[in-house]
Amino acid sequence: MTAKARVFLDTSVLVAGALSETGGSRAVLKLGELNAVDLLVGPRVLAEADEVLTRKAPQSKATLALVLDRARVAVGPEPGKHDVARASAAVTYKPDAHILAEALAAKADYLVTLDKAHLLGNHLAGSLPLLISSPGDLLALLRAMWQESQRGTPATS
Repeated sequence: MTAKARVFLDTSVLVAGALSETGGSRAVLKLGELNAVDLLVGPRVLAEADEVLTRKAPQSKATLALVLDRARVAVGPEPGKHDVARASAAVTYKPDAHILAEALAAKADYLVTLDKAHLLGNHLAGSLPLLISSPGDLLALLRAMWQESQRGTPATS
């Protein structure tokens, strides 16, 4: 059996997952709840999500805490200088460098974001050891991987 995917969630995914019970962000969180993937965040991501919800939807802060707990979201380490330098070289919008550095420090396989302007489709990040994806694209990729793994498995009766 292969190891579970390590999926780092950025602020936009946490906020969307707290605000809506449907959609790709909540579906990714449900994969954590099912223990199908290992979900990760960084200290800055958590602080940003708290700040955004405090400002825009304070009633959703309790929902976020509950969802994070149920989804078994782990908090990764603060990134070191090496991770920050690698991340800074891979983004054009410097505020996103620390989020990317947290994903690198957490040794994530995937960074899941809704940030179309700065992270999704970022050609500079191609050399990094993780894939930057939207929630929907990650769900499609994981489903395809699961289906492929089932092809060689004989059916049980």
